[in-house]
Amino acid sequence: MMKLHWQIMIAIVIAIFIGLLTPPSSQIYQVYGFFGTLFLNALKMVIVPLIMASIISSMASLNQGDNLGRLGLKTLGYYATTSLIAILIGLTVVNITSPGIIDGAPAGELLNLHADSAELESTLMKVEGRGSKDLIEIFIRMIPTNIVAAAAEGQMLGLIFFSLLFGFFMGRVEGRRGEVLRDFWKGVSKTMVLITQFVLKFAPIGIFALIAKTVSATGFNAFAPMLVFLLTVITALALHAFVALPLLLKFVGGVSPLKQLSVMSPAMLMAFSTASSSATLPLTMECVKKRAGVSHKTASFVLPLGATVNMDGTALYECVAAMFIAQAYGLELGLVTQFTIVLVALLTSIGVAGIPAASLVAITVILAAIGLPLEAIGLLLVTDRILDMMRTAVNVYSDACGTVIIARTEGESWVLSPEQDHEVTEPDND
Repeated sequence: MMKLHWQIMIAIVIAIFIGLLTPPSSQIYQVYGFFGTLFLNALKMVIVPLIMASIISSMASLNQGDNLGRLGLKTLGYYATTSLIAILIGLTVVNITSPGIIDGAPAGELLNLHADSAELESTLMKVEGRGSKDLIEIFIRMIPTNIVAAAAEGQMLGLIFFSLLFGFFMGRVEGRRGEVLRDFWKGVSKTMVLITQFVLKFAPIGIFALIAKTVSATGFNAFAPMLVFLLTVITALALHAFVALPLLLKFVGGVSPLKQLSVMSPAMLMAFSTASSSATLPLTMECVKKRAGVSHKTASFVLPLGATVNMDGTALYECVAAMFIAQAYGLELGLVTQFTIVLVALLTSIGVAGIPAASLVAITVILAAIGLPLEAIGLLLVTDRILDMMRTAVNVYSDACGTVIIARTEGESWVLSPEQDHEVTEPDND
């Protein structure tokens, strides 16, 4: 059977041609809207249980055994720091390039995004009107008075905070009760991944409908802002991979960034071609241990954890995508709302990074958190395949850089030492 990404690419091409032949006043145009809405509703359906189960399971696994010792704290600190740096780079670049603004005007009309209902206009005005006085409300919303109501109303900050708290303390429950709880949430997480995969089987149909509807209404005008968006994400990813991470390697790890890039090139190429951090993990482990010289103890802890909770490229992309959509609607987002985007992108990267189409679900969460509609998500998938390959390579490279830096701080002075060649035998330090 043809792989999903090829099905999506074919659906995009067909949608462009069919959309050009479909007048907006026709009945078929309404059919496009029907199937596009069904697909978006299916994505909304999986958000709450998927995020809760994923984050709870991840936090519980981190809190078992010696995982939260010195090595664990260093690992989590590195992942939180690099994810935050990536998000801030994305936020800076998207504010400079403004991909959602074309010729001085919001690209919403070009992208066929319309705030035509009173409810939508009210929501957009509320988002636009947030100021610095509302900063404290962000933290207040993180602690919901009713978790069920928060789930029903899509208050994602509260749900994420509760999930982090629940997962942390669930990991501290000993005996059979703790095992039952952990097995239950792992089962829920795996079930939600299967449901998500099922929903994504219909992605070609949903994406076809969303893109055909847009092209039918706008022609080729929508591709100008999408091209700027593509270049914005690529620029931000490059800055993180080739500026921010090398600086950390040089000044924190005390190793050569060029040598690190050289030894990790096989894993990065595989990550780029497969767009899967999990599939690349065995090769990443091989490169880090045999080519960089990191001990088995460090590599076997840091890398699998990174494949689950550390997704710098994905977090960066989520931030840029949310800002792009906001700009397209003509919103002047204040610092508080942008801080909300940064916070939600950072928190969602903990739990949903390892699931299929993680960025799609995470962007949905961010848009819901800041009050933006989801109709533009289908457009993002036009460029998603190539960007998915790039951000996966960045994800894997960040994991590898973190492993090397942490190994050096743990006293593994032989890691990427100047006299070391690329093929090494791991020192016996376990």
